[in-house]
Amino acid sequence: MQRLRLFVPLLAGATFGDRSWAALGAGLGVLVAGLAGIAIQAGFPGLPFLIAPIGASAVLVFAVPASPLAQPWPVFGGNLISAIIGVAMAQSISHPMLAIGLAVALAIIVMSLLRCLHPPSGAVAMTAILGGDAITKAGFAFPVTLVAANSAALLAMGWLYHRFSRHSYPHKAESVVETVIPSGLLRADIDLAIAESGETFDIDLDDLENLLLRAEAISADRQQREANADYSI
Repeated sequence: MQRLRLFVPLLAGATFGDRSWAALGAGLGVLVAGLAGIAIQAGFPGLPFLIAPIGASAVLVFAVPASPLAQPWPVFGGNLISAIIGVAMAQSISHPMLAIGLAVALAIIVMSLLRCLHPPSGAVAMTAILGGDAITKAGFAFPVTLVAANSAALLAMGWLYHRFSRHSYPHKAESVVETVIPSGLLRADIDLAIAESGETFDIDLDDLENLLLRAEAISADRQQREANADYSI
């Protein structure tokens, strides 16, 4: 049984049902993104109809739609900005390995400053350099046509798909629940705990606060029921 635990999803709240629906949505999203890319080929026949990192973006948008990394601005802005940086590095640095390293590094810095960090975008920056002659010849037309079209189409499908799922997208944290007892937990306590951990967590702080307050409410309710049971005995 311990070995079977290896197959338990690592993400909190993940279920096989959710993953099944996410897989269906991601497949449809990539299909729509590809169709948008085919439309771009009318003006740029040499370009592919789809960039590979869109598959990774689809995993985030459909499998973890509450992640800050999966929101519309990180997906669209991160992919577009990283593609522009990749093209710039390809045109200014002749050595591909050096160009790739600088492109990914700069993409992370710029995305972080513009609050649009999106992991697949690192691969988009690389695609602008290693994607082949057609992408190289397209230059800055590559990000503003194919990358933008693929990303926008995926997001449109994600928005439409999650209208029928049980998840909000773009994600908006629920209002913090009222606890059944006065809580001493403050948002400043959460911020300090995260700062002291020295780690970066893939969760919105409003969601984290809501989860902690829910846990406090559940704990208080459980303790009250246990106390009532003991009293009745």
